[in-house]
Amino acid sequence: MGKESQEKLIQRIAKLAKQNQELEEKIKRLLKENEKLLKQNEEQKALLDKVSPGDLKKAAPSLADQRALKFKMVTVLFADVRGFSRVMTDSDSAELIDELDEILYNFDHIADKYKTKKIKTIGDTYMCAGGIPVKNITNPIDVVMAALEMQDYLRKHETSRREENDQIWDLKIGIHTGPVTANISGRKKISYDIKGDTVNTASRVEGVSGQGKVLISVMTYELVKEFFQCEYYGKLPVKYKGDLDVYEVLGIKPQFSVNRDGINPNKAFNIKFGLIQFTDIQEIILDKLEKELPDYLYYHNVKHTVDVVTEVELIGWAEGCSDEEILLLKTAALLHDAGHTVDYDNHEYHGTQLAKKILPEYNYSEQQINIICDIITATKLPPEPRNLLEQIICDADLDYLGRSDFIPVSNSLYDELKAQDKIGSLNDWNKLQVKFISNHQYFTRTAQSLREVNKQKQIERIESLIT
Repeated sequence: MGKESQEKLIQRIAKLAKQNQELEEKIKRLLKENEKLLKQNEEQKALLDKVSPGDLKKAAPSLADQRALKFKMVTVLFADVRGFSRVMTDSDSAELIDELDEILYNFDHIADKYKTKKIKTIGDTYMCAGGIPVKNITNPIDVVMAALEMQDYLRKHETSRREENDQIWDLKIGIHTGPVTANISGRKKISYDIKGDTVNTASRVEGVSGQGKVLISVMTYELVKEFFQCEYYGKLPVKYKGDLDVYEVLGIKPQFSVNRDGINPNKAFNIKFGLIQFTDIQEIILDKLEKELPDYLYYHNVKHTVDVVTEVELIGWAEGCSDEEILLLKTAALLHDAGHTVDYDNHEYHGTQLAKKILPEYNYSEQQINIICDIITATKLPPEPRNLLEQIICDADLDYLGRSDFIPVSNSLYDELKAQDKIGSLNDWNKLQVKFISNHQYFTRTAQSLREVNKQKQIERIESLIT
């Protein structure tokens, strides 16, 4: 061996020795952190074991409730970043480990973007789940979107760094939806460990997935098939449960993606997604109303809000509104009386402030929120709607004027006003009602055909009650 070759060999050995030392130090740090976490976990378990469940709930209700939570619908994702074996043998292994850390770090950001909770990483396997800790109905769509973005990110990452024939990393993903049990640990930083058949099945779906593929179980497929192009992949044997149908996600459907690229969602996707997401928003707002509305609101209660949400959708479809307009109408109807939790007389304004606070969290655009606020404001009496959407909510809000249950509904409004000393006798109220109904008009053709005909009968019924 020549002198020059010997020097190169010595330099390479020195480089490898340095890399090996760095790896050993990194492993020692990880082991030390792991020992610390194990010790904290043991201390917490010992503390919980000393306290009875009853005492635990008195001393720390949140901790007692969160020892183990059950979720009915969670979507679990396993992603295997292939290429780890090369990390262990390649001469530049330290650099490749740093690169893997960078990839997993970006996966964390993608998961957060789609409200998906990172559970853990095991070597080169990344695990996350949608629908925890906050339950939602959109988690199957969220997780599939996260999977496609992870796939796209890794593809771009490799293209930007290496030639096609020299690429290292690739990704295979498996997804399944179902119930899980979540064990919660940690104080400052809470972590979740999920268990159950759903987790095991998601792991098995990932196991049969191929390079560059996103596979989903039939359970997930049924919940996302309206949004994504999927192709039947085959059957996965599941112990005690028979065969499980598995599908490959090819991308977002062309009509729902920007330039039909199958990767980036367009406005049509977001609107369709928003109509599904509305169920989650509705649950949150109705729960808020149940807890915070004053007891004297006999008319402007949760039932009235639900009635108006239902009615704007019915009138909206009949009037030929688009999907986006229906979404805006339903959202405005849901919030139109939410301001009563703050103030009675100026509740429309407070409803608009609540809309501006909540709706950005659900990806409503600024333009959409402004339209929703205008629709809410239009419900202020006397109604003066300026466009079709405002006409629809005005008609829906006063739908009871032409309904068969007008008298009991009207009496509940009287009781509400009476409780606040805003009205005199029931006789005075009936006179006021006759005047109001006589001057009122429905704005949309749909409401006119459904309700206007009954208003004269209402007037006659009330007049018979006036003394």
